[in-house]
Amino acid sequence: MNQKSLSVQNKTHKQILSFLKNQKISKVYSEFASSLNARENLAVAVSGGPDSLALAYLAKCYSIKNKITVKFFLVDHKLRPESTKEATSVKKLLQKVGITCKVLSWKGKKPSRNIQSLAREARYSLLAKECSKNNIKHLLLGHHSNDLFENFLIRVVRGSGLNGLVSFNKSVKYKDEDLNILRPLLNLEKNDLINISKIVFKFFIKDPSNTNEIYKRTRIRTLLEFLEKEGLDLKKLKLTIDNLRDSDKSIKFYVKKNLKDNSVHIKIKDTCILNHNFFDQSHEVVFRSLTLVIQKIGKKYYPVRGKSINELINRITLKTFSKITLGGCFVESINETILISRENTNKVKVL
Repeated sequence: MNQKSLSVQNKTHKQILSFLKNQKISKVYSEFASSLNARENLAVAVSGGPDSLALAYLAKCYSIKNKITVKFFLVDHKLRPESTKEATSVKKLLQKVGITCKVLSWKGKKPSRNIQSLAREARYSLLAKECSKNNIKHLLLGHHSNDLFENFLIRVVRGSGLNGLVSFNKSVKYKDEDLNILRPLLNLEKNDLINISKIVFKFFIKDPSNTNEIYKRTRIRTLLEFLEKEGLDLKKLKLTIDNLRDSDKSIKFYVKKNLKDNSVHIKIKDTCILNHNFFDQSHEVVFRSLTLVIQKIGKKYYPVRGKSINELINRITLKTFSKITLGGCFVESINETILISRENTNKVKVL
């Protein structure tokens, strides 16, 4: 880098870091940096909303202070006519504060049902591929404490078990890939992030789907706001979630043991063999163990719904099936073992 370019870069960095003089922003950055504590190159998922823009700013500050490379990616789902124009606007906005953002487009036919879930899966897939190209092992997402509470209530409504209720973690591995999904803002409130976006960028995009009552998450968000007005203490709710998470760790110990002692994964054939002792455990341990196996063999980011797993466990216990498909997998009963393999073109009964 020549002297002129270096001078421009230093000036830009000084401008970016100057916002940390704001006491509120400085406090948020300290929480973010403490939560992240990474010294490797990172990637940041940007959407243009206040959460992700605040994340982009905080990550840029972190990269300057720790002298690491951070890549910024924005996924254009092309689900709305104005999405591409918005993506271009966000890219230009970020450039003004020295952030180079690459736009990734979701190409192909778009779904008419289950839109949010499928769009989320496509987004993660695009981001994961880009991280792999750049040899990046950590992807930062802008989820905050409000998202944590919304996710918890959604799982309550679905009747999720303990594992589902506390599944929204600060760090989670993406499928079987060498990529960690990090949520360094999970202890921060949405209003703090909105404040950063207003001060630093003086702009953020308001996603219309966030107010569309057709989506369950929007309805849950409205319910949460109502419960707060009725006296719900979010700090106590957070404490409840943390306590549940501690209990969850104990169960995971026995799940890991069950997988180690009673299953064999044949990587070459992408197949897992479960012996009869696999199912001779507490229901919760069997439920989680089987869910993880199907998720791993089926190569799905999200696990199969609990209702389907419970139905499968009942069929295995009662020996009422020979071969079915679930979560992109074949599940076969062979003598005293259960064989789980990747689904192919054969037609069998779908659970």
